[in-house]
Amino acid sequence: MLIDHWPVKGLSVRSPCLELRLPSEEELAEVADVAARGVHDPKDRPFLTPWTDLPPTERARYVVQQHWSRLGRWTPQNWALELVAFFEGRPIGVQDMRAVDFGIRREIVSGSWIGLNHQGRGLGTEMRLAMLHLAFEELGAVSATSMSFTDNISSLSVSRKLGYRPDGITRDVLHGKVVESQRFRLSRKDWYAQERPPVTVSGLTGCEELFGIGGREQARGMA
Repeated sequence: MLIDHWPVKGLSVRSPCLELRLPSEEELAEVADVAARGVHDPKDRPFLTPWTDLPPTERARYVVQQHWSRLGRWTPQNWALELVAFFEGRPIGVQDMRAVDFGIRREIVSGSWIGLNHQGRGLGTEMRLAMLHLAFEELGAVSATSMSFTDNISSLSVSRKLGYRPDGITRDVLHGKVVESQRFRLSRKDWYAQERPPVTVSGLTGCEELFGIGGREQARGMA
């Protein structure tokens, strides 16, 4: 079975309203359709990689190719876990976390998007919270980072709400103009400083090697 060779396929993270996991091919097509219907107001440009500027058909194809590409390039030293978020059994967006040399650095960086029709209900915050639980509680992360354009109020608010602290400014070029992003960092200490909603993780056993760590108890002990 595929899960014998790729145990991350069986990983599931459940929060009060959501389930985060890898999708089937049919579910991947469905979340691509969500992206095609819109991720943000057309006048906004919240991503440094301007994939949402693409026409709907190409936008959907980008989501599919990005998912396949990240799985195909995965190594224990450099991985990107792209989890689809399911609400009431249907895909609503993607929550990812990425790491380089996680077994040594114990640091992840995350990104996400959620369909426009599902925004404004706290689901984006819950997606990130579920991902952070996986990182800190199960994989033994010592810090998590995130980055948003300085005018992306909703994303900045999620980071602040979850306890991230400012971690400097990054300047990049988008469409020939300089754009500034606010970096944020959430330490393990600040993660535990707040009471969090319940999250459960299943299917992690057997995945540790792919994340570049030993067993779960070793992951927790090294953090």
